Amino acid sequence: MDHGNAAKDGVSRRQFLQGAASGAVTGSVLVSIPRLAKGAEAPGPTSRPGLKRYSAAGEKTTFLVNGKSSRLTITPDTTLLSALRESMGLTGIKEVCDRGACGACTVLVDGRSINSCMMLAMDAVGRQITTVEGLAGDGQLDPVQRAFVAHDACQCGYCIPGFVVRSRALLDETPHPNRDEIKRGLCGNMCRCAAYVRIFEAVAAAANGGGR
Repeated sequence: MDHGNAAKDGVSRRQFLQGAASGAVTGSVLVSIPRLAKGAEAPGPTSRPGLKRYSAAGEKTTFLVNGKSSRLTITPDTTLLSALRESMGLTGIKEVCDRGACGACTVLVDGRSINSCMMLAMDAVGRQITTVEGLAGDGQLDPVQRAFVAHDACQCGYCIPGFVVRSRALLDETPHPNRDEIKRGLCGNMCRCAAYVRIFEAVAAAANGGGR
């Protein structure tokens, strides 16, 4: 660039660079905005694939819990733990750390164990949710539940529902785990009473009995 000519034209180097940067930004914005047909409205946040807008005041939403459909009112910040325990009365789910560190709120979502305190309720919409209350079927306890009873695998019992649900997921993932695999599989669940030995024995017994 000829600085002399720029000065004559009344355009400094700084003004030139500022103008070029402004034009680049404007150009990128124009490119990123799709051209709309005449009279058409811009797409709203609910019209884009994969996105769902929830009202801050709450709205009714259908959940699939323990094989049944349930309508709950949730807000964008409602956790799955809160929706299940507080709105549906499924008190087998325990709120302890509320940080995803203890496993007391473990549930199954599409067969995989998750800490429900760390999942937003809206992210569970349309997915199969199973709580400890939903493991039993046809009036019979799940083999894991029976094994926990038979081996007296609890003391205060507060953490046990989370252990039972996680153990069910573990046996679905690894039908015949050895002791080390059981320990690793349950490492995300804490028992403050330290009933771990009997818990491990219960899971091993459930596995040896066929799991289901």
